[in-house]
Amino acid sequence: MTTLHEAKTAPRHPLAGTKMTGADMAVQVLADEGVDTVFGYSGGAILPTYDAVFRHNADHPDQQVRLIVPATEQGAGFMAAGYARATGKVGCFIVTSGPGATNAVTPIRDCHADSVPVVLICGQVPRAAMGTDAFQEAPVFNIMSACAKHVFLVTDETKIEETIRKAFDLARTGRPGPVVVDLPRDVQLAEGTFKGEGVLPLRGYDQRIRTLLRSTLKPESGAEFFRLLGESERPLIYAGGGVINAGAADDLRAFAERFKIPVVTTLLGIGAMDTTDDLSLRMLGMHGTAFANYAVEDCDFLIAVGSRFDDRVAGKVKEFAPGARIAHLDVDASEIGKVKGVDWAHVSDARRGLAELLQAGKSFSKDFSPWVDSCRSLRAAHPLNYNRDSPLLQQEEVLETMNEITKGEAIVSTGVGQHQMWAAQYLDFVHPRSFLTSGSMGTMGFGLPAAIGAQVAQPGKLVIDVDGDGSIRMNVGELETLTTYDIPVKVLLLNNNGDGMVRQWQDLFYSQRYSGTDKALHKKDFVKSAEADGFGFAQRVSDRAKLRDALQAFVSFPGPAFLEVVVDQNAHVYPMIGPGMGYQDMITGKYIKGRARKDVIVDKNAGF
Repeated sequence: MTTLHEAKTAPRHPLAGTKMTGADMAVQVLADEGVDTVFGYSGGAILPTYDAVFRHNADHPDQQVRLIVPATEQGAGFMAAGYARATGKVGCFIVTSGPGATNAVTPIRDCHADSVPVVLICGQVPRAAMGTDAFQEAPVFNIMSACAKHVFLVTDETKIEETIRKAFDLARTGRPGPVVVDLPRDVQLAEGTFKGEGVLPLRGYDQRIRTLLRSTLKPESGAEFFRLLGESERPLIYAGGGVINAGAADDLRAFAERFKIPVVTTLLGIGAMDTTDDLSLRMLGMHGTAFANYAVEDCDFLIAVGSRFDDRVAGKVKEFAPGARIAHLDVDASEIGKVKGVDWAHVSDARRGLAELLQAGKSFSKDFSPWVDSCRSLRAAHPLNYNRDSPLLQQEEVLETMNEITKGEAIVSTGVGQHQMWAAQYLDFVHPRSFLTSGSMGTMGFGLPAAIGAQVAQPGKLVIDVDGDGSIRMNVGELETLTTYDIPVKVLLLNNNGDGMVRQWQDLFYSQRYSGTDKALHKKDFVKSAEADGFGFAQRVSDRAKLRDALQAFVSFPGPAFLEVVVDQNAHVYPMIGPGMGYQDMITGKYIKGRARKDVIVDKNAGF
């Protein structure tokens, strides 16, 4: 539930009145905010804060802040993101000025695009040197302002505490997102008195959050929703990442079960609904299941919850859910009607909004079983499938086999590309926060560091990075981070010797001109790299007969493990809705049964 951090009135902080440096204050606030792990790379402008972490841990054995040092600052950012995505807590990373800060731009933008709460603390050159092109200076405020939810440049050393507390407030309240705090070196070194309380006021933002918290579903609005639902014969829930962010998966499942409404999810909404549930139609959109996309075409009332009609989902907007009225529940008022017009809307976080709708509909009754049966028929008639007769290992069969082993209980991160889509299609996810992927930004290199962050946050869980040879190269240095800290992430590399998703587009739309995507001449031996980095389990499989045993051994290995599977370079991800196409133009390929356009159920008058 969205909350606003109010100033603490009691008890008084035990360190209140203590003389500290700004760096000591910053680290103490991190500890007070519940940060148990920070990820980051040191440097001159942030050294006072790194020294403060060391001294804090020496002085506070019961309030440790673990430091994980990655190969790169980008890796640190994605580790913090993986930590946040796997827990819902605010992830934290600390980098130095100049190139350290600019290396963090991509994870900050990635977190902003996917609404992930992280706080980045950057070192900055001393105040007197700012604007002089000093050594390792970069205009962090200017650069990050376009990428983050908010950026603070702390030029008043008396406001360090309040600013960092506010950064955490901003990161986790309303629509979550990344907040950057730029700390000049002399501000870190300045001495002052620790107050132990206080949050920097941002009047406009604070008022909006209080208004959001006071907002409730009006009786007439609830009645209108259930009037629309009552007039519907084929309702469908379209759930997005906002359900995960709000901790509303249980509420969504209860809502779907109470009214017996099938559910499709976005890429970031995977796990909001147990994918093995009878009401789950899995993912919709560009590479969604055929049966999910056909259900979208057929539905007459689409209930969007924590989703934003992204272009990879909506495609041709006018043709998206062509016969449906639209209801939209979202925490961000700016998303309502931004892409697709709506017939009903309510601004609230998904958890509270769904709970209020459940209460408003306690006397509602309608039998949607014919529609549920129709969706079951769609699932049976148009299942996922692939070339099962190929002599080459197929990516789908690797993931199918792994799914039989993990049974939807693993936390899975991915890189970006074909393997990402196949993981979304072929793996089950029983719990929320168990599928971690870069959605809006589509950042290659995300998977490995995100898995590290998730494993640190959830040490008792099985965490698997499903990666591609193109993606993993982006942050391959983080393999050593796994062995340095003995973090038991399992890295499954599906190696098709190329940038598969781009190659697929080149196949379909560029007359098979593979400009820049064929990696056949690359000499990288990933298994030897993993062995050089200290992996106790590092194997390669290209023989179908050895696949299951290798996967079982890989998953069961007690420490970090690396398994490379050599797969078909020419395999395509299907279904696919091409650029500029609508759902009726979905390509299902040779192995997934499609349906004729004439079968689409469209009520041209509904919702217009």
